[in-house]
Amino acid sequence: MIQVEFLGPINKPKMSLNISNLNELKDILKQDKSMQIWLENSSIAINDKITKNPNSALKDGDVVCLLPPVCGG
Repeated sequence: MIQVEFLGPINKPKMSLNISNLNELKDILKQDKSMQIWLENSSIAINDKITKNPNSALKDGDVVCLLPPVCGG
């Protein structure tokens, strides 16, 4: 199982999914209209490492985090 965490203002509960890559995750999340804007603007980390590759392979036990842009001061 892959654990999916949504950080900051995304405000969604954690998910456990049987998926093999980030494209599968994006397809699942796009079904929720409120997630579409977050998918366009968020970075994605696999096991605390940012990735830009939508085909990144996932394995059992991986943790995927959606990291929305944050402003601070």
